[in-house]
Amino acid sequence: MYVNSSGDRPATGDSYLHPRDISMSARPSSAFPFKQSLALLALLALSALAACGPAGGPPPFPPPPVSTMTVTTKDVPVSYEYTAQTQGFREVEVRARVSGILIKRNYQEGSRVSRGASMFNIDPVPFELALARATADLGVAEARHQQAQREYSRLKSVYEQKAVSQKEFDDATSAEKIAAAEVASARARLNEAHLNLEWSRVEAPITGIAGRSAVSEGNLVSGPSVLLTSVTQTDPMYVIFGISDRDALTLRKDVQAGRIKLPENGKMLAKVRLSDGTVYEREGRVNFTDVRVNTLTGTSEARAEFPNPGNILRAGEFVRILLSGAVRRDAIVIPQRAVLDSPKGKFVYVVSAESKAEPRPVVVGQWTGDGWIIDSGLKPGDRVIVDGTAKIFAPGSPVTVTDGKPAGDKGGAAAPAQKS
Repeated sequence: MYVNSSGDRPATGDSYLHPRDISMSARPSSAFPFKQSLALLALLALSALAACGPAGGPPPFPPPPVSTMTVTTKDVPVSYEYTAQTQGFREVEVRARVSGILIKRNYQEGSRVSRGASMFNIDPVPFELALARATADLGVAEARHQQAQREYSRLKSVYEQKAVSQKEFDDATSAEKIAAAEVASARARLNEAHLNLEWSRVEAPITGIAGRSAVSEGNLVSGPSVLLTSVTQTDPMYVIFGISDRDALTLRKDVQAGRIKLPENGKMLAKVRLSDGTVYEREGRVNFTDVRVNTLTGTSEARAEFPNPGNILRAGEFVRILLSGAVRRDAIVIPQRAVLDSPKGKFVYVVSAESKAEPRPVVVGQWTGDGWIIDSGLKPGDRVIVDGTAKIFAPGSPVTVTDGKPAGDKGGAAAPAQKS
């Protein structure tokens, strides 16, 4: 085959092929491989369609495994918790009964004092002088009374003989009675002087812990108007707390309806949680609940009494009081992790007869142990999903109920905060 350098066909009659024609004629035929590719693609498409679901989407996931509990009713203990403050069983102000100069303090501040122990001394000299004067006055009055009695006795015998006038006898009688009254008055002043002298020694009115002295030695004490100190009896100890009007109303309705049973004596048991979180070891009882509602706080004052032999509780501490002893009858309790939150409120997932997860709105009541008391929304026999709620794709999704907790599942919801 000849081709000139210019690429033109020769002028002779020799057969001639252009290079372009040579390349085209030499290219192998691709018709058969192309048909094979089309067949392979069709086969793959048929396989993919066979693997897809009826709608042609991705293959469906298997129902997630969940664990459930069957709802039952039981009697559960009911507890209440409130903010409280300790208060001494008796808190007495120590005041002097007489006026005078305070000359001595006889106790150590913050120490324990016994009833009748001397706490302060007021200068006794003025009271000793008053006692001596009252004693002398009584002697004078008694002497006058004796003289009047003698005069009355002498005139009485003469009067019976009609030797003296009626006026003279009447005067003698009146003089004797006046003298007797003066003796009684003098004796009263003497007793008062004795008391004033005794009251110059200020004693502890009760046994307890003495407070800080409010008056120093050398100051004038003007009787009961001046507070000297205070004594607090700390054994037993009171714990004062307030019950909100709403809680009191709810409790009253539940008791009347028979849903809650109170202790037989009506006095609930009490525990105290201290500021460091520890629980005071001794148990107390509620012994007072006010029927009035404080208009400023909307609460009713209540009080519990606790033994406090070691003075662990101190007056004025802020604590938490835990009340127990009441029982809620036929209550439904489910674990807290089974209760979920939504914009419309709390709900749980219930397994339907078709093994589907159906949401069920619930109204929760009080907290007990690690679960919620369900006031409404569930009935005995319902199967509530406890574990595996996080794997539920949507309400109405099918689920597989397992006997145990699914591996790797931590529960579907965070624990709700405890009511106070």
